[in-house]
Amino acid sequence: MASKFESLSADTRDQLGSRANKRLRDQGLVPAVVYGHNEAVLPVAINRKIVAKHLDHGAHLFDLSISGKVEHVLVKEVQYDHLGIEVLHVDFARVDLNEKVELTISIELKGEPKGEKDGGVLQQILNELEIECLVTDIPDNITVDVSHMEKDSVLHLSDVKLPQGVTTKVDLELIVCKVEEIAEQPEEAAAAEAGAAEPEVIGAKEEEAAAPAATK
Repeated sequence: MASKFESLSADTRDQLGSRANKRLRDQGLVPAVVYGHNEAVLPVAINRKIVAKHLDHGAHLFDLSISGKVEHVLVKEVQYDHLGIEVLHVDFARVDLNEKVELTISIELKGEPKGEKDGGVLQQILNELEIECLVTDIPDNITVDVSHMEKDSVLHLSDVKLPQGVTTKVDLELIVCKVEEIAEQPEEAAAAEAGAAEPEVIGAKEEEAAAPAATK
């Protein structure tokens, strides 16, 4: 399903710099910029909770309302805090509905692999994919059905059917996911073996040797 334009309001901001940005964040706002289409870069401020909610749901496109004017924009970059939780800054690029854009989309695995019943474990290697498509064809994500995968099987990017109108320049031989049995680590095996062995009572032999001989 192609992404739709979410509605979002923004206010222009005159004060720039780290101190000004901190003041905005203290007020529950996020500094952002709008650029592209040979127009001037426009610094704006947006509501942190609202934009974070949209981003958490995978939104890429917005109808950004600024001083009564609505612009079609695409999220190009989001800066988070060191924990990857709080949104600190957003870059929006102006887009035309008839133009192709490049962006990164998340890959979501769907289904339970057959190989898991045989002791295999599903491992996702590729979590995101750089794609190119019309603005109106941007998918919410790339969904990959893995229910058919057997134990010791590998799924390459070439095996993934991209949505209509979506292409990628990424190497198709990249591994998206695989199902394989996880080998026991040497450290874990050693720990398990040590735990299974009967513990030696430390000091028992020393006490026995040190005990005085019984008198007759």
